[in-house]
Amino acid sequence: MKPHKVRVALLVGGPSSEHDVSLASGRLVHASLDKDRYDIIPVLVNRKGEWPVEPKHLKDMADVVFVAMHGEYGEDGTVQELLRDLEIPYTGSDHMASALAMNKILSRRLFKAHGMNVPHSVVFNSHESAERDWSDISLPAVVKPFNRGSSLGVGIARTIDEVKLALERAFSYSKRALIEEYIQGRELACGVVDDGMGHAFPLPVTEIIPKSGFFDYNAKYTKGATDKVTPARILERETGLAQAVALRAHELVGASGVSKTDMILGEDGDLYVLELNTIPGMTENSLVPQAALAHGITLEELFDRIIEAAFIKHAASARR
Repeated sequence: MKPHKVRVALLVGGPSSEHDVSLASGRLVHASLDKDRYDIIPVLVNRKGEWPVEPKHLKDMADVVFVAMHGEYGEDGTVQELLRDLEIPYTGSDHMASALAMNKILSRRLFKAHGMNVPHSVVFNSHESAERDWSDISLPAVVKPFNRGSSLGVGIARTIDEVKLALERAFSYSKRALIEEYIQGRELACGVVDDGMGHAFPLPVTEIIPKSGFFDYNAKYTKGATDKVTPARILERETGLAQAVALRAHELVGASGVSKTDMILGEDGDLYVLELNTIPGMTENSLVPQAALAHGITLEELFDRIIEAAFIKHAASARR
């Protein structure tokens, strides 16, 4: 008798501005999972947020949901809270950790409170920007929506007029935006993988070198637009610091399964935390798959670990 296959509902798409990235992540997950071990059931939520099946039926269709939805709705805790209420095991962080990580304002306060360096930033609301006093803005500055991923709506401004234009772009994605100091240095990213019970380890650090000079959406997902060096060509102590910071950020947020922390190694030698992603991209151009391979973990093994962590986390939650 053949062993029972694990039924995996692969959740992709959604109304997020990162819909297309989610589809690309889903394709890599689908291609990498062992078809002899898993029965994969794609579940594509359309751009209007409409599901192909009632979510409550997922429990009858699948043993676990692999969440490969990025950005708002899929990564901000909305889907996680829905699946929790339906008592369906799902991959990644719970709804509270997801919401916290997605909110750059709150997560940075948390990191700073625990002694991490974060760029100085000013919060702007869309309704007040026109009347704002601009004297406290240092240039150049980075402007970004407070709760989006994939560098959507992010730009560098070198004049106040450019700041205002960048704010308009950021406000098209969110009602609040951050204007933060531009830190000259090397952009780093470090993934963390755990088993669903808090036993976590960092992946090799990646240095990101966009050929355009800025790691925006196109630089992230256009093949050949960015050099991504894993392991990063930095000092051993800098590697250790970046991995320790990523691990600590993962723990502070309460992330589960896998996360990725973005950082800047400043020219002053200090390491600055930019953000933590609870559902990092899993496309062929994404950083976590590259780092896993550099660590000696195949993509099949990586996704196995993420799924196993989902079952462990769900079992632990059910006992509480």
